[in-house]
Amino acid sequence: MRLKTTNIPEKLSALRDREVNEEVLLREVKEILRKEEAKDSEILETLSKGKGTLTNSFDFDQLETGRIFHKEQIKKICIEYRLRFLDSRYFKGEIPVEALSRIKRLETQHDTSLKGFKIVAPSKLFKLEDKNDPLLFAPIGNDYFYLIHHWGNDLHPLRRLFVWPFKNIINLSLLVLLMSYLFTLMVPEGLFSKNNSTGEFWIIFFFMFKSVAAIVIFYGFALGKNFNHAIWNSKYFNA
Repeated sequence: MRLKTTNIPEKLSALRDREVNEEVLLREVKEILRKEEAKDSEILETLSKGKGTLTNSFDFDQLETGRIFHKEQIKKICIEYRLRFLDSRYFKGEIPVEALSRIKRLETQHDTSLKGFKIVAPSKLFKLEDKNDPLLFAPIGNDYFYLIHHWGNDLHPLRRLFVWPFKNIINLSLLVLLMSYLFTLMVPEGLFSKNNSTGEFWIIFFFMFKSVAAIVIFYGFALGKNFNHAIWNSKYFNA
C-alpha cells in the first residue's frame, strides 16, 4: 500500500481555517496593510516637508558602526565629487520602497520616530532655491550621521576628474593655464611674423590666457557657479 505524501501548504491552510475565520483574517490583514500605508505616508511626509534636526534617539547597542559618519567626512566627499548634503525636503527624486522599509525597520529596532533626514546627491536631484546616487542619512547628534539607505546608480568613474577644476581657485587656474598653453601650440607657425621667437610664443600665450580666463569668468558669473566647498551644503542654486 502506497502512503499519500504530505502536502505542507494544504496542512497549513487546514490549520488556519480551523483556527481563524476567513472574514476575520481578511479584516486583520486589511488593517495591517492600512497601517503600513499610513506609516509610509507619514515617513514620506517627514522626508518631503520635515526640517533639519540635530539628533534622533537611537539605541546605541543596535547601531552599525560601519554606517556612522561625521559631518566633516561627508563634507570632504561632497567637495571631492561636487555633491550636496541637504535636508530631504529639497530632494526632488523618488524615494525607493527599500528606503521606506529600512526606515520603518530602524524605527522598530530603536523604538523611535526618525526625523531630520538628509540626503547626499548631485545638485540636479535637488529642488534648489534661486539666490547619479543619493545617500539617505539621519542625524545621531554632535555632527554625526547614520547612513540609512543608498540607491540609484554609482557615480561616473571619471566624475572626480570632471569636477576637479571646480574644487578650488588653484585647480581652475591650472586648467586655464593648461588650456591656454595647448591653444598657443595650435597657432600655426609664422602666422604673425616670419621669424618665430620665444617672445612671440609668450605674447600669444598671454593673449590666449586672457581670452580663456575671460570666458571662464563670464560663464562662471552668468551661470551662478561656485566652487565645491561653497555649495556642498547650500540650498541655493547660485550659491
